[in-house]
Amino acid sequence: MSTPSPLVPKQPSRNGREQRRTPRQASAWDAEYGRDVWRLRELGINDRRLARITFEDIPQPWLKALAKRWARWRLASGLGVVSVSSGTRAITHFGQFLADTAPAVQGQADLGREVLERYLADLHARFSGTVKHRMLIGQLNLFFTTIRQHGWDDSLPSTVMFFSEDFPKEAIRQPRALSETVMAQLENPDNLAKWNNPTYELITLILMGCGLRITDTVRLPTDCIVYDGEGAPYLRYLNHKMKREALVPIDAELAEAIAAQRHRLHARWPGGAPVLFPRVTHNDDGQEPLGDGVYRKALHRWLKRCDVRDEHGQPVRVVPHSFRHTLGTRLINRDVPQEVVRRILDHDSHVMTAHYARLSDTTIRRHWEAARKINIKGETVTLDPDGQLAEAAWAKQRVGRATQALPNGFCGLPVQQSCPHANACLSCPMFITTSEFLPEHRQHRQQTVEIITAAEAHGQQRLIEMNQQVLGNLDQIITALEDDEDGEQAPDACR
Repeated sequence: MSTPSPLVPKQPSRNGREQRRTPRQASAWDAEYGRDVWRLRELGINDRRLARITFEDIPQPWLKALAKRWARWRLASGLGVVSVSSGTRAITHFGQFLADTAPAVQGQADLGREVLERYLADLHARFSGTVKHRMLIGQLNLFFTTIRQHGWDDSLPSTVMFFSEDFPKEAIRQPRALSETVMAQLENPDNLAKWNNPTYELITLILMGCGLRITDTVRLPTDCIVYDGEGAPYLRYLNHKMKREALVPIDAELAEAIAAQRHRLHARWPGGAPVLFPRVTHNDDGQEPLGDGVYRKALHRWLKRCDVRDEHGQPVRVVPHSFRHTLGTRLINRDVPQEVVRRILDHDSHVMTAHYARLSDTTIRRHWEAARKINIKGETVTLDPDGQLAEAAWAKQRVGRATQALPNGFCGLPVQQSCPHANACLSCPMFITTSEFLPEHRQHRQQTVEIITAAEAHGQQRLIEMNQQVLGNLDQIITALEDDEDGEQAPDACR
């Protein structure tokens, strides 16, 4: 029996048994590189999202050769197959443009700024600021940069590049978080009990509570819980997008649910399963994780069973990533520092996390503009949301909230100006409040009446005078806000 060469590594088969790589497998790159369609499994790359990368639609042989070299280098450097495929599609699109509108371009030496500007005009006419528009420009620019960086073709002119001004402005993304109306239904224990599979229910709880991507969730290892020095549990997972391990704090209840899942796995795989959510079929050793597509279909069926509807009574569409956006928005709305949110969601930079902060600010501002605001005399304070000073007024109000924390309203005084009222806000003409503070106003009124009663008993006339003014202002505020609430409730009372 021959001894296996140490230079030929063993490769696990689908059922977990090790098998020796054949000479054909060892030279897979030599076989696949010349093809116009690369079969990724032949290259030892197993990704459920993509099985092949194609170059067959690139018309120019010189461009196709460089595209292959770029794709091989990116795969070898560990870049994900989806990103590599996006780059190949960008080159394919550029090659087809050249074939249709610039056939005189027979090599990189024939490229120039004039050709790129024509291409930019074509992209704008076809995609006009969409995500694909930015992707096609960005990937092609990376392609040109890599060619220069590695010296693959010295004939590429230095003018062949895109500048920041060439990219379309990124459209402001709309909120993708689920509303609290929808989340209340999804988190309802009665609806969670309608999951007919504890595995799917646990995946849902992890998505809701931890904000993981679905691809990271289904690939969780069985030993995914770690504890700190104080015994607090954390979920440890591999962030496949960033290619690094990450930790997110979890509560004891979720830790117990994960432990229960491990006990269920032990019943089927006594020797232990390496993943927390193994695929049910064709998985003798439990190494193959559940497909994220399988969970997506199960999620859709669960939503129909629960009859989850939005604020307008319409059935909702929920995708696994919705839970990640919802967690980020909830954390920001609860005043969790942005850096903490970034770490919990394991964002690579603050840019994505800042998106949640912007959405939160927009939501708060919308409610602030819609609320009726009154001063200490019970008079309505009008702030035009569309006026010239709308942005400045909102910024001032946010600063006022952050720097002058009052229990029953907000200070409308510019923060640069000192307060002449010694923080006696209810005698201050700059005081503003809304109906959300009615409980505090009522409690404050009761305390004021008690102070006046005690002062009268002791003959403290000055104290009585000071608090009588506060009491009068409180009466005006409460009356105006209660009238406002009654006006809002009247339509419902007539139904």
